[in-house]
Amino acid sequence: MDTDPKLLEILVCPLTKTTLRYDRDSQELVCRAAGLAYPIRGGVPVMLTGEARTLTDEERDALR
Repeated sequence: MDTDPKLLEILVCPLTKTTLRYDRDSQELVCRAAGLAYPIRGGVPVMLTGEARTLTDEERDALR
């Protein structure tokens, strides 16, 4: 199930209020500023910091 593209355009990181990058392969919304990746489950973004995965240093560097 794909996530609505319009929804992805308006979502921001709940911590930093910065834009997110959609990673279709991992089904995550990635925030470089916070170093977090928010999961998308069943087409629904889970925008809870407790559910987010911390990015590795390599992942953060790749976002530059």
